[in-house]
Amino acid sequence: MTTAMPSPIDTANAQALERIFAARPFLVGVQPARELLVPFDDYTVLHAGPPIEWERMCGPLRGAILGALCYEGWAVDERAAQALIDAGKITFRPCHSASAVGPMTGLITPSMPLMVVENRAFGNRAYTTLNEGLGKVLRFGANDASVLQRLHWLQQVAAPLLHAALQRSGGLDLRVLMAQALLMGDEMHQRNVAATSLLVRVLMPHLVRVAAASVQLEEMTDYLTGNDQFFLNVAMAAAKATMDQTMHIPGCTLVTAMARNGTEFGVRVSALGERWFTAPVEMPTGLYFPGFSAVDANPDMGDSAIVETLGVGAFAMAASPAVAQFVGVGGLVEARRYTAEMLEITIGRSPHLLLPTLDGLGVPTGIDIRRVVETGLVPWINTGIAHRQAGIGQIGAGVVQAPLACFVQALEALAESWDSSSR
Repeated sequence: MTTAMPSPIDTANAQALERIFAARPFLVGVQPARELLVPFDDYTVLHAGPPIEWERMCGPLRGAILGALCYEGWAVDERAAQALIDAGKITFRPCHSASAVGPMTGLITPSMPLMVVENRAFGNRAYTTLNEGLGKVLRFGANDASVLQRLHWLQQVAAPLLHAALQRSGGLDLRVLMAQALLMGDEMHQRNVAATSLLVRVLMPHLVRVAAASVQLEEMTDYLTGNDQFFLNVAMAAAKATMDQTMHIPGCTLVTAMARNGTEFGVRVSALGERWFTAPVEMPTGLYFPGFSAVDANPDMGDSAIVETLGVGAFAMAASPAVAQFVGVGGLVEARRYTAEMLEITIGRSPHLLLPTLDGLGVPTGIDIRRVVETGLVPWINTGIAHRQAGIGQIGAGVVQAPLACFVQALEALAESWDSSSR
């Protein structure tokens, strides 16, 4: 009896999975973006999602950019910021082009402090901003004086303290924290209560010892304990540091990134490197805060879908019935259905990130574009919902699906590249 040999695609995909499962992301520091993303010139703004021009940007992204230009001191007010853009002085690039990710609008400018996640299994790094907290925040398009004041506090107080504490700790093992958080009801996208608590528990002894003044320690304690979504950005960078090691594997059909800019949804596929395949982004569905409805909502945005690319977020909904209720999809039965669907389009089950409500099954990992196109099932993503107008902020939470067209385009491009190489 003969055993069928694996195809080159299956071999390539297996290699990518091995890299995902071998990854060891550690949170190791917080430093200014200009020191980490070299070169990172002045008048350059990184944003979430695939590339996009100012003329096609949505309201929240535009509002956030105007605020970021004022934060950097490149403009004294929104009118001056708009003049810089109109004159072509500002360069826009995706965060993913710099091994970085950002939630919602995802903005990164040179002065912003970035958390550094190092994949100690392979030596690569990924970067993300500090989570601003709730209320009016830049990531949802707000840009008034209170938003800029919070950004400066993060830069001047929070970042140096966190960096010193992380240096003293030797780095935090994020794979361990994420595995524990799944067992405690998080899914690492819309619910990060357990993950944030675990991180604070590990980090606090070091913060106490590096804080030079009690007022700083009080402010940091309030910031960390009052911001249940602090770990979202951390999880995003951990996923980015992990998935970047799966890029550029010849023949590999696994998705390495999913991202949205409020106008388009984009995916990257391993064998096709940094090329984006895009389609119009979908509108999220979910629960709205009092006074708001679907007519107020902006189409989905943010780099946070990198966590679903890894296999958490909506893919791990079964671990978090609480988040299923929060995003408006129901309870445990419905949460398990979301995870079950994602098992149909992935080729691996994580040996580290386990789902307690599915008898310890590993989260669905390795989105295969062939399975997506064959089944017609597309990735689910948990998401926050932003108001379509700049400055109002978050108005709800829900779920959204990736557009099938992205995956069809990617598969067609792969087929074309295979045909060309065989000629």
